Parts: sequence; C-alpha cells; structure tokens
Amino acid sequence: MRTVVLAGGVGGSKFLWGLAQEMEPERLTAVVNTGDDLELHGLRISPDVDIVTYSLADRVDGDRGWGFAGDTFSCMEVLGSYGRPTWFRLGDRDLATHIFRTDALRQGQRPTQVADAVRHALGVRVRVLPMTDDPVGTYVLVGDGVPRSLHFQEYLVERAAVDEVRGVEYRGSGRARPTPEVLTALAEAETIFIAPSNPVASIGPILAVPGILRQLGKSSAPIIVVCPIVGGRSLKGPTDKFLRWANVEVSPLGVARYYQAILSGVRGMLIDRMDEAQTAAIEALGIRVGVGEIVMQDAEAKRRVARLALTLRETV
Repeated sequence: MRTVVLAGGVGGSKFLWGLAQEMEPERLTAVVNTGDDLELHGLRISPDVDIVTYSLADRVDGDRGWGFAGDTFSCMEVLGSYGRPTWFRLGDRDLATHIFRTDALRQGQRPTQVADAVRHALGVRVRVLPMTDDPVGTYVLVGDGVPRSLHFQEYLVERAAVDEVRGVEYRGSGRARPTPEVLTALAEAETIFIAPSNPVASIGPILAVPGILRQLGKSSAPIIVVCPIVGGRSLKGPTDKFLRWANVEVSPLGVARYYQAILSGVRGMLIDRMDEAQTAAIEALGIRVGVGEIVMQDAEAKRRVARLALTLRETV
C-alpha cells in the first residue's frame, strides 16, 4: 500500500524508521518540513530532511537525535576560535552533506534532487521529499510589547525555546509550490500519516503551502494522525508552547480538533494509553482512535508504534 508521511525532524524520523521496518520501504514516502532550513557559514542546511535521512540510514546520533552517530566537531572548534557563531552545532561528517548540498544547488539542482542523491548515497530506500523546492522560513515572534522575530532555529537551538510564543510566520509559503514529486506522491497515496511532530512548527509549514493543502483536500486516502502529546506534555520539544499560542488544548483531543479544522480527511488518530479517557470525545468528531504506548525511546518502541499505526489504518 502506497503510504505518505508528513514529517518534521526528530519525532517524524523515529516514526518513519519504524514504518520502514514494518512495510516495504519502497512504498513509503516522507514529505518533510523545510521551514526551518537555514544558511550558516555559507552553507545551505536542511535540518529536518537530514535528520529523517540519517535516521532511515541508521546513521543518526541516537543520543542527540540529530547529526551523524560518532561525529566530531573539530571544524566548529576552529570556527569558534575565529569568532564565528557555533550555537548551531555541525559535525564534521554532517558538514560534508551541507557542502554537497550547497555545491549542487549552485550548479542548478533542485533541493528535491539533492535530497534524493543524499538518500541514495546513504542507502535509504524510503523516498525523502522536501515539501517544496521554494524558500519557506518559519519565524517565531517572541517578547512582550513589540515582539521580535526569530528564525525557528534561533528560537529552538540558540535560545533553547525559553521564550513564550507570541506569533508564528511561514514566510514565503503563499508563493511556494509543491514539487511534482510531492503532488504525485499525495495523489497516489492510499494512506497519509501525520507524524508525531509539532503541529504548528513542523507540520504547519507543510500545510501552509497552498498546493499541498489543495492536493490533500482532493485525496481520498484516509489521514491518520500520530499524536505528539502524551499526558498533557510534548513528546519532544516545545510543542506545548506552540499549541497554546494557537489556542489549542494541549491534549490529544485538542490536536484532533486542530487538524480536523484544517484537513477534511482526518479519519484516524493514534494516542497513548495514558490518554485513553479521551477516546470517546475524539471519536465523537468522527475520528477512529487507536490506543497504545506511543513514546518511542528505542528501536522496538518505534516498531511498536508503526505496527499500531498500520493496524489502525486497517480499521478506518
């Protein structure tokens, strides 16, 4: 069955890895957020695409959740001695990806072509597609009074997400177009999963691309959400802060209402056993609920969540 996953970084990569173990990888496509892409040290960096690709290649650093396992940071140390910013840590092996990407883009290749070349080089059988080849930037407004704007990576990494979210902008999204590869994947999908990624900061930029939202509206494939909230808390990162800014209850029910307001095809939702009491309220929205342990702390847990999601797919 042809399956598409809309995904952000760490949470999306874990879910995708589990799915790739439980189904034919060639029938799985990841449409990945590029709203937090950035340029540093003259290099084009695509954090979520890289995290997803490294994870599917079994090369990701499991402790950090990003970058290559066993990487070193000698280049960052020398850059720091030159007075260059090092708040966004780039490993020496990771830098090779960014050098390759930047050079290929300068030669006229599309980001989609670069992502495909990287995943092939790393032996990844799942197709990894940037959500668009056009520039889109996620910016977070912070501060009291007149808010100031921070690129998402500045907010998340440099400032460790300490600020309350006052606003979110997906700059360039209105002009961005989905690639032919993304449109084809969505048109041919028999199931569409939304990974347990931040609904506002990771999935939001994908859905903010008008052509993607239109294609999802045309699709007859059921959309199944893997909840990023367990017991009133984010599975990863400051998801709760972004949901509160969007006036969304930090709960599976809140997430279900949020996605249902944007997408017409939400037919299923996988939630944690800790939140089982919300099943009836979510199903009252017309969304079939699957319940299980969905925290993905190790390889078996990732496979378990994938199996739960695939089982739910058979019932919607």
